[in-house]
Amino acid sequence: MMKPKREIVSRRNRPSKEPLSHELIVKTAYDLLKEEGISGMSMRKIAKHLDTGPSSLYVYVKNFQELSSYVLDYGLGELNLPEHTEDNWKEQLFQALHAYAKLLIEQPGLAELSLQTIPIGDNAFRLNEYLLAVLQKGGIFSTSAAWGTDLLLLYVSSVALEKATRSNEQMVTIQNSYNDADPVRFPLIHSLKKELFSGDTVSKERFFWGIEVILQGILQTHQKDNSFTTN
Repeated sequence: MMKPKREIVSRRNRPSKEPLSHELIVKTAYDLLKEEGISGMSMRKIAKHLDTGPSSLYVYVKNFQELSSYVLDYGLGELNLPEHTEDNWKEQLFQALHAYAKLLIEQPGLAELSLQTIPIGDNAFRLNEYLLAVLQKGGIFSTSAAWGTDLLLLYVSSVALEKATRSNEQMVTIQNSYNDADPVRFPLIHSLKKELFSGDTVSKERFFWGIEVILQGILQTHQKDNSFTTN
């Protein structure tokens, strides 16, 4: 019995691959992040998607951590910051941080990535420059502004990760558990069970309250540090 002839497809008939580059690797990693989360952004999966070997990627990025920094910055390219105006500086700060939180929540994996790495690139610089400029309008300079910006971004990332990873069903289950906590053993939890889960999600009341608390701490610390410097 004769074996069927195997059809040979010439490589010349294949569509040519886009040349491997730093930009292509970062974009591919970001696309995989949105599709599969952090687990989809492994060097092996990126290489497979690009039809190359993982070792080829290390020509353009040192390691996964550096790639993560570039991917996070790439994602920040979709961030829409409010225009700088002479209006209330605190309101501009709130709106900028709300826009940042919204982006992290809407793009799967981005919130988690923001807590694992520090972004590298112009998009990250743009966000930090904006926040530093707004804090300066509020009279916050130097170390207080630098450390304060880091603390505010960390807070937003934490809130965004919680929102992005917890479903409404999970929150209902958690709230019910707190409601059913033994009032004798946990009297404070029992007395504050409504407050523990309160906060208008539409107006972002609880989210903005957290920013206000951090901001007041920054302002007070900055004033205290300045008083020591001038005395």
